[in-house]
Amino acid sequence: MNSTVQAVLGIVARVMLATIFLMSALGKKIPDFAGTVEYMKAHQVPAPSVLLVGAIAFLLVGSVTVVLGYKARLGAGLLFVFLVLATYYFHNFWNYAADSQEFQMQMIQFMKNLGLMGAMLMIMVNGPGAGSLDARKGEAEDGRLSLGT
Repeated sequence: MNSTVQAVLGIVARVMLATIFLMSALGKKIPDFAGTVEYMKAHQVPAPSVLLVGAIAFLLVGSVTVVLGYKARLGAGLLFVFLVLATYYFHNFWNYAADSQEFQMQMIQFMKNLGLMGAMLMIMVNGPGAGSLDARKGEAEDGRLSLGT
């Protein structure tokens, strides 16, 4: 594949992947901070105000680093941690009757998050790819600095 096409597709892919996290922070969590804290309390999240500030930071920093491809492995790690905790507290399908609509809805959300976790692991393992700032700075695909060979 042409390197320009790879770079463009890499950028588009990272933007598409990060959009769900950016929208979560900017569209819901920040504008409705108090409501989100109450929602977290209802799901027995410990220290919800503190953890919400952390979640917002993880979402914003993680999304920006993934989109830019700058320190994307770190950003993907932040988003991975966010996903693990959010999935455990909010998409615990195992607490519902298997024949209920809530079970089905939470199972779908759990599986969506599982797929996103896989994407974050792929970035952590393989790096941000073509069109990333890390690639422009000479970082090799395996995460080591290139020696120009």
